[in-house]
Amino acid sequence: MPRILVTSALPYINGIKHLGNLAGSMLPADVYARFERMRGHDVLAICATDEHGTPAELAAAAAGQDVRTYCDEQHEIQKALGERFGLAWDYFGRTSSPQNAELTQHFARVLEDKGLIEEVVEKQIYSIDDGRFLPDRYVQGTCPTCKHEKARGDQCDNCGRLLDPVDLIDPYSAISGSKNLEVRDTRHLRLLQTRMENRLRSWVDAADGWPSLAKSIAYKWLDEGLRDRTITRDLSWGVPVVREGQAREGFEDKVFYVWFDAPVGYIGATVEWADKTGGDWQSWWRTDEGAGDVTYVQFMGKDNVAFHTVSFPATILGSDEPWKTVDRLKAFNWLTWYGGKFSTSEKRGVFMDQAIDLLPADYWRWYLTAGAPEGGDAQFTWEHFQSVVNKDLADVLGNFVNRILRFGNSRFDGEIPAGGEPGEAESWLYEEVDAGLKTIAEHYQAMEFRKAMAETRALWAAGNEYLTRAEPWSHFKTDRERAALGVRTGINLCRLFALVAHPVIPFTADKIMAALGLSGEGFDWPEASAQEILTALPPGGAFTPPDVLFAKIEDDAVAEWSERFGGGQE
Repeated sequence: MPRILVTSALPYINGIKHLGNLAGSMLPADVYARFERMRGHDVLAICATDEHGTPAELAAAAAGQDVRTYCDEQHEIQKALGERFGLAWDYFGRTSSPQNAELTQHFARVLEDKGLIEEVVEKQIYSIDDGRFLPDRYVQGTCPTCKHEKARGDQCDNCGRLLDPVDLIDPYSAISGSKNLEVRDTRHLRLLQTRMENRLRSWVDAADGWPSLAKSIAYKWLDEGLRDRTITRDLSWGVPVVREGQAREGFEDKVFYVWFDAPVGYIGATVEWADKTGGDWQSWWRTDEGAGDVTYVQFMGKDNVAFHTVSFPATILGSDEPWKTVDRLKAFNWLTWYGGKFSTSEKRGVFMDQAIDLLPADYWRWYLTAGAPEGGDAQFTWEHFQSVVNKDLADVLGNFVNRILRFGNSRFDGEIPAGGEPGEAESWLYEEVDAGLKTIAEHYQAMEFRKAMAETRALWAAGNEYLTRAEPWSHFKTDRERAALGVRTGINLCRLFALVAHPVIPFTADKIMAALGLSGEGFDWPEASAQEILTALPPGGAFTPPDVLFAKIEDDAVAEWSERFGGGQE
């Protein structure tokens, strides 16, 4: 049985995630994991909250809480929201766990023993008014490249350039706003990525499951020349810097940089899972313990690609230990908010808690997957959201299930009818279904989600076309057996549509299966021929029409939401 390890970029702890975060990592990871489980594969889907670093401290301070309490609360909020959206992780852990701290410290020790970490004295911004060194994200200012005025000390979100705080023009403290800053010497640990450059390039060259977006970002970093990166920070919240089990001398008030410990969190969360379930984490992550037959698949937005194709691999490969590295990396562009950026820090856009209070999860899951930002950035507008939901979910899928089950219930007393021999309409349908299922599965396997959704929609549309051709309502009085055949085939189509819908709209799939009296059955990907699939439910089975699966989004709701949430950047 194929074994597939699935991870999503870890959602950061500083507040509820927006729809762009959901669309670019967590949701496609879940859709893919569900599809592979349906194929009978052994899937382990792991995620966690990313809890260390400057933004966590700043967010906790803004909330008037100590950082541990803040992270405890936010982890539970994000976990609960994920469950409401149907994100079926096998485990949702935390980078602040003891397991992750132990692993992070292990990698640091091994890398230093290999000559890939050294102590250095660096110039760093010191805030005289705050009385402390300012880690990179605590410093803001103007980007020296694009002149964006709100660049952070580690990266400019406008142009994507990686920065050091001393690069910023007119820097100021993100804590107090003070410009009373000076550059002082401070001691840190530095990861010597430059010594790994040739090895990393060879590793990227050999990668065979990455879209062009992921490879192009990796090569951009490599072609521009890697820089050795400091992996410690002057913070109190994070993984302590230790050596031989003791606080490292001179590093008592420092922790590891969040981008050093966060990717280790994929492994750390798996160890958490194993500790709680009795699972064997080594068989998923250690190639000397059975992980050699695992296919590791990562999902992330384009802004995280460089860290996962260069920095984290430098840690894993540099250890010279038998760790599993990523096989397939699916990178996404951005979902934009009316052409501008969603922003957690600036509260721009629709966030997961707001979205789930407006409409059930499957509305969002379908829309975000059908319009996944794969080939380029995708723009969210309320009008487009309304159009996609109404056309695809209400008019195509919902209309089909409603039409056939209500007609069958009223004419055949809620029982799958017998009679009739397949004819021209059924032959046409079998060809459509055979071709459609094959294509949908191919797109899922290739992680081409927009294409998979387009073919899923086409399959649903073929069901409506079949009813137009079979016309069971027209034949009921004149040819009852022909009508029975149309209804029976239509009810079997409902089951099929629930199966193909399950990866993306699982709650709706459950409702359809419950209406067919099949709620206790699992979801397996339909591998049989269309003729076998569409005769799987025999005559005599009971069914009950469900309530409306998808209510249409009306214009007045769009107007209300547009006023409430706005349209674009302010």
